[in-house]
Amino acid sequence: MFREMRRKRQLLTASECEDILNNGTSGVLAVSGDNRYPYTVPLSYVYDNNRIYFHSANEGHKIDAVKRNPKASFCIICQDIVVPQKYTTYFKSVTVFGEINILDNNKEKTEAITKLAAKYAPLESESSRLAEIEHGWKNFCILCLSIKHISGKKAKELIENI
Repeated sequence: MFREMRRKRQLLTASECEDILNNGTSGVLAVSGDNRYPYTVPLSYVYDNNRIYFHSANEGHKIDAVKRNPKASFCIICQDIVVPQKYTTYFKSVTVFGEINILDNNKEKTEAITKLAAKYAPLESESSRLAEIEHGWKNFCILCLSIKHISGKKAKELIENI
């Protein structure tokens, strides 16, 4: 169903992919946009139990696209060191594929936004984070990307024993 990576030596292990998913702070979501054009948008996220959660406004291009077609991909670049003298970059990235939906269950929505708040405001008190969530509750929705496939790749220069 999903293509195998052509340059298998550059494939990241499942553990390396999970580290990137857990430690990354942003990535680019790709969905099927208007008039069948791809639509990409950079987003903050939290990864939990083979799912990726995003917060979003209740309406807009991204929401329309998700309602029209739930298939999506999300790419995180965790390293991108430009090496001009070699005309290359030393990169590590992960791309996930799956289906995305809008959470309508308040319990799931609360759990996801709480995890997002803890990730991006770890020094704030729990009560402060909960107050912020309550304040914005009506103005946002939570998207959940259920992962079907993960692929990670690194620059060949980062492979040991080349």
